[in-house]
Amino acid sequence: MTILKAIIVDDEEFARSSLFFLLQQNCPQVEITGIARSVSEAKDILAHHPIDLIFLDIAMPGGNGFELIPDAQKHNAAVIFTTAYDQYALKAIKANALDYLLKPIDIDELKTAVEKVFQHIKLFKVQNENDERINNLVSSLSSRTEIRKLTLPYGQGFKMIDIDDIIYIEADSNYSIVHLNNHDKITVSKVLREFEELLPTDQFVRIHKSSIINLNHLKEYNSKNGLQVFLKNGESINISRRRASDFFEKIKLFTKANSDH
Repeated sequence: MTILKAIIVDDEEFARSSLFFLLQQNCPQVEITGIARSVSEAKDILAHHPIDLIFLDIAMPGGNGFELIPDAQKHNAAVIFTTAYDQYALKAIKANALDYLLKPIDIDELKTAVEKVFQHIKLFKVQNENDERINNLVSSLSSRTEIRKLTLPYGQGFKMIDIDDIIYIEADSNYSIVHLNNHDKITVSKVLREFEELLPTDQFVRIHKSSIINLNHLKEYNSKNGLQVFLKNGESINISRRRASDFFEKIKLFTKANSDH
């Protein structure tokens, strides 16, 4: 069995010890090489030991957890955030396909996160992909307005997209297919609900249990053959009856917002 050498970085003693205990009891493939109380201590460990995985808290006195990212990339270490950070930060982390665990840490979520590192360890170690994902995250956190870029994991790696390039997203069982304005289609292991939570609600609207559309790509809508939307790429999608009122309300707000500009 491949062993991942890991460190825990957290300023809270209880958080450090509880995560150490959970890993020992539930993740035998993870070997804790060191425990750090700060970014500076973690940098020292990374400088002297080969590390595959970092469990990293974000908000710590004397150094934000993100300051450790360049060192993690330099040493090709995967990062799982362990945080009680605010909701906007969590949204930004989710949007950029970075693993995170919300405190208090759930055992099943911990196992899933560690397993994901094993499945994608080669992808995590591609420097350029890591750089752009982190840049997207830092940009989102610094502006703190709304998510404008997504990092979508797919079979051979990650694709960074601007949300304005999304025409619509369709459900496919436990996956979603993201349709882009360059005719690309990306299948990702996220359900539509996750995209609903991430994408700006004034621009994206769920019109059916299996469809979310970008109002910027809406051409027209009519009820000639049942209520339908027609998109600028020539495709048409049905609007479910239960979502029609929400769709019309969003159209009203979207039209007003754009006429005010």
